[in-house]
Amino acid sequence: MGPMEETCCVVSVFEAAGESNWGKTLGCPQHLGSGCCAEEPLSGSGVLLNAQSGIVVCHGLLFSSFLMNKDINLSDCQVLFPESFSNKLQVYIQHYDIIDTQIANTQRMPSQAMNQCYGQTNMDIQSKPRLSSQKAEFLMLLSCQEFQETFENVFNTSEKWSFNSNEEDAELNEMKKDSRFLSWFALLKVPGLLEEDDRVTPWLSSSHLQKGDVTFVCGSPFGSVCLDIFMNTLSKGIVSNLAGEGNAVILTDARCLPGTEGGGLFIKKGDHFYLVGLIVSSLCRKANEWIGLTLVCSVEYILRNIRMLGSKSAPWLKEKSRQRPVTFTQVLSSGPEARALQNHPVVVLVECGQLWGSGVLMNSRIMLTCRHVVERSSKVIVKVRTEESFLGVVGEVIYSTKESSPFDVAVVLLKEQFPNIVVPALANSFKPGEDVWILGFGVFGQSCGPTLTAGILSRVVTCSSQPVMLQTTCAVQAGASGGAVIRASTGELLGLVSSNTRDSAARVTYPHLNFSVPVTVLGPLLQHFDLTEDAKVFEQLDRAGGDVRGVWRLQDRRSKL
Repeated sequence: MGPMEETCCVVSVFEAAGESNWGKTLGCPQHLGSGCCAEEPLSGSGVLLNAQSGIVVCHGLLFSSFLMNKDINLSDCQVLFPESFSNKLQVYIQHYDIIDTQIANTQRMPSQAMNQCYGQTNMDIQSKPRLSSQKAEFLMLLSCQEFQETFENVFNTSEKWSFNSNEEDAELNEMKKDSRFLSWFALLKVPGLLEEDDRVTPWLSSSHLQKGDVTFVCGSPFGSVCLDIFMNTLSKGIVSNLAGEGNAVILTDARCLPGTEGGGLFIKKGDHFYLVGLIVSSLCRKANEWIGLTLVCSVEYILRNIRMLGSKSAPWLKEKSRQRPVTFTQVLSSGPEARALQNHPVVVLVECGQLWGSGVLMNSRIMLTCRHVVERSSKVIVKVRTEESFLGVVGEVIYSTKESSPFDVAVVLLKEQFPNIVVPALANSFKPGEDVWILGFGVFGQSCGPTLTAGILSRVVTCSSQPVMLQTTCAVQAGASGGAVIRASTGELLGLVSSNTRDSAARVTYPHLNFSVPVTVLGPLLQHFDLTEDAKVFEQLDRAGGDVRGVWRLQDRRSKL
């Protein structure tokens, strides 16, 4: 068991009613003591910050159902103490202990043979995880103001955002509809952890994070259900987007499920894992469509708010010191992913009336996007993200493929040149299974810049030995159409994002199955246009044969982003 699994735990909350073995109710193999819940316990994930102090932090949404004053104005307070909640409230945590078991004496006996399968003698020390459960003391519920302010700026209510919603679970859905508690976190103390264990969870400031940083998530899907199966499940992804001062709001494409809220987001540096955030929402929906990203709050700001409430002297709040601190910039600059990020194509925001999409700058004057992004407009606003704001110019649509064309492409000529634009390197081959990124203005538009998601090139569909469609497993959301598919190892442009997948019958959108136009289809036409400046060269896209039309036959049924 790794350090992340040792750090994370499950938190269960219920109201006591009578005498019973609650452990059996929960399905936990350990005896948790008396006190049966009147209803099924609510449970989620948590992080053990310090074993000696017995301090655990989890998401505050678990406690919203037990608030005495349901109409309290949360904007008027930053902290809620136990007296604000039901006096029958019971809190338990379940976590793994590591037990070292010595199989034999230190002196090896002649009969002790080498275990040929495992390469060890019977006298070796083995570490075995043991599921342990303790009653926890509920200290307080506190709000992370920095997260809340950034959240309100980024997540526009008019775009019909919902979080952690599960339509099939009415009771759970009622609790999780209370988005007022998204920025609230619970601080717990577990006296049963006050042992010789000196584990301290090291953490790092989120201000050093960059898009593309590899992330690991540890949480327990479905909370306390089947702990022996689901507890402390790992997921891997990248930092997809960042917002707010010091990156108080973090988005990752690591895939999480309900119950992982309160679990930890970790960054690996060298051989060590460092906590950088706590999961706020595993399922984020925009206009009832799953966006495939997980919402995370910076742990730095959670701890900062705890300090402000009078815990400045707590030793477990101090960032783990190192003799020679290593910054994220130094780590990224040493790998191929860093060079790829520095050389990736410039992706722009394309505004067409009240709608927006993405586009890729092929040079300082030419941009590619999708036909359905520009609709029937002759002019669009093209915006490049700078360090502080957006720089915008007017673009003229010089060619847009017909509705009957299998390729969903538009070519835009900018009225003014963007300065310092890097001409993207175009790929001339594709390798199914290779690591790729998708960069586009899905989800947020101009709120916090383009979003980056990672996956693999899952399929290359060819006609007459020529690629005509790319499929990837990257998460693609509304607004990403016209964005770039990028080779992770080099930063080369592979294709132009066209769509993700929507099952119209089930009314479900699948962000991790998407389609793109290969750059090998567009590259020769762009070269010809560069020589002739005749936009009619792009008419070749409309004259694609029936076999290509057959490949893109899903066009009328799939989601238009």
